[in-house]
Amino acid sequence: MRSNCILRYLKTVIKEKDAGYFILIDPEMCDVEKTAKLATTIENAGADAILLGGSLLTQELDPIAASIKAETELPIILFPGDSMHLTPHADALLFMSLISGRNPNYLIGEQVKAAPWIQKYGLEPIPTGYMLIDGGSRTSVEFMSGTVPIPRDKPDIAAPHALAAEYLGMQMVYLEAGSGATLPVPNAMISAVKEQITTPLIVGGGIRSPETAAEKVRAGADFIVTGNILEETGSIDLIKQFAIAIHG
Repeated sequence: MRSNCILRYLKTVIKEKDAGYFILIDPEMCDVEKTAKLATTIENAGADAILLGGSLLTQELDPIAASIKAETELPIILFPGDSMHLTPHADALLFMSLISGRNPNYLIGEQVKAAPWIQKYGLEPIPTGYMLIDGGSRTSVEFMSGTVPIPRDKPDIAAPHALAAEYLGMQMVYLEAGSGATLPVPNAMISAVKEQITTPLIVGGGIRSPETAAEKVRAGADFIVTGNILEETGSIDLIKQFAIAIHG
């Protein structure tokens, strides 16, 4: 098992840049050649790490991860939809428990099935409390997990969930509006959660402009995740603007 070098790196990013920037690559949206080009673009634009994964996986993950690894020095952190979404060609993974839901399969079931493979592949697991927040439209993760998101206007529900995650020993908390969400996680909810925890806070879903990303950082986010905006535009200039807004 690898040491906690990726988690230490992420905490260093927060100290040095105030907040960090993750870009999510969904293997379903890219072939090997396209993914390799994306990895170079992402690194040159100033992102701090690459997340790799999604709710559904119908093609081999190994060649896609290997192509990213060959083109970038950035950490590759898996964002698995279930226990099968693993590859040795990554550095770490968000070892997530869907604490906002009550589906036992995503609280502990998939984690048990994945654990031996994480050990075999030598991946660094980063225990993460994953919380699905209503993003204004039904998302893939909501459907696939069979869970109901926390209502947008209920920060009083989100905050104790995050605190429980920290008490359980999780090293990060992830507030997720979902891929393709109409609306991002509300600032008030981000602030309410951040007031309760000391662990790094990741926020993603529905963040489509650098200005919105900066708002989420000011509200308390330690890491911002974007995905769809890269798939839609492929613009290195836009990614640079996101990086500047987040790091600023």
